[in-house]
Amino acid sequence: MNLAEKYSIPSDAVITIAGTVGAGKSTLTSALAQALNFRTSMEKVDNNPYLDKFYKDFKRWSFHLQIFFLAERFKEQKRMFEYGGGFIQDRSIYEDTGIFAKMHYDKGTMSEVDYDTYTRLFEAMVMTPYFPHPDVLIHLEGSLDDILQRIKQRGRQMEQDTPVEYWEEMYERYEQWISNFSICPVLRLNINDYDLLHDPESLERIMAKIGQKIEAKREVRL
Repeated sequence: MNLAEKYSIPSDAVITIAGTVGAGKSTLTSALAQALNFRTSMEKVDNNPYLDKFYKDFKRWSFHLQIFFLAERFKEQKRMFEYGGGFIQDRSIYEDTGIFAKMHYDKGTMSEVDYDTYTRLFEAMVMTPYFPHPDVLIHLEGSLDDILQRIKQRGRQMEQDTPVEYWEEMYERYEQWISNFSICPVLRLNINDYDLLHDPESLERIMAKIGQKIEAKREVRL
């Protein structure tokens, strides 16, 4: 029996990992995919033509960045389900509108017209009965100090140059967003409750929780 069967995780499941910058989404994505023999869907950063410009001028590039992410994540979401599932996804399409676009609108770094255009497009593309949603969304969370330390440790220059107030606000917005998220089942996972490097068995505890969420979802449908 493989680990997916052991923990009642269907081979066609799509599991999405969400959380603020530095929470460890990519690391957990890769670990779960390897353990379950699933494919990965990683956030595309290197080929993003707006990211560096955005960090230098939020107001000028926030709308362009969000439209780029929306298009890329929409295509990727369709690809995963057309392939037949069996994916672990790094970051969700829902965070873009629920956190990032709204934050820039609230702070004045995205105009009202641009924000309205973006949200209308998001709703038309994503918030329909025909758009496939994940079986489980895992939200990685921890203290603000833990998150800031992880951002510092990974050393990306554009993140190091970003004012700490930006990360503090993003942290608070993630908390608000996940507390009201109801599109699919949510597994809230504290980053201090597992250690993939020094406690490999902690990964199986995560898989057990994923299986429980999927089973509960199926029971509700029945």
